[in-house]
Amino acid sequence: MAHAKASIGTTNYATAIATGHSEHHKLTADEGPELGGKDAGPAPYDLLASALGACTVITLRMYADRKQWPVTAVHADIHFSRDGDKQRIDRVLTIEGAVDDEQKKRMADIAERTPVTLTLKNGLEIRTSLA
Repeated sequence: MAHAKASIGTTNYATAIATGHSEHHKLTADEGPELGGKDAGPAPYDLLASALGACTVITLRMYADRKQWPVTAVHADIHFSRDGDKQRIDRVLTIEGAVDDEQKKRMADIAERTPVTLTLKNGLEIRTSLA
């Protein structure tokens, strides 16, 4: 299971994040100056886009390896946007290597079913409690 802890002190809005097994990965999240932060790390929606991008390229790398396709690199360019109440993520895939259009199309289809993609598309319950 995935796990993360986030903590913030009095510095707007630098957030310390510990994640991974035994919480050994340390990250800093922040907001940009336009929102009162100091841009000391990615903003929360940048982290969300990063999670989708990472899941996408990892899954596609695994798929290409399993199929023994000569994929040399997979790139996912993720853009989160909001217009009023409407939110959207645009994902552009670039697949490098000696693969044909049919193989690339299949990989794009697989991208639509990666775990983080499905979580975002389906939504999820979030339960909040006090310690």
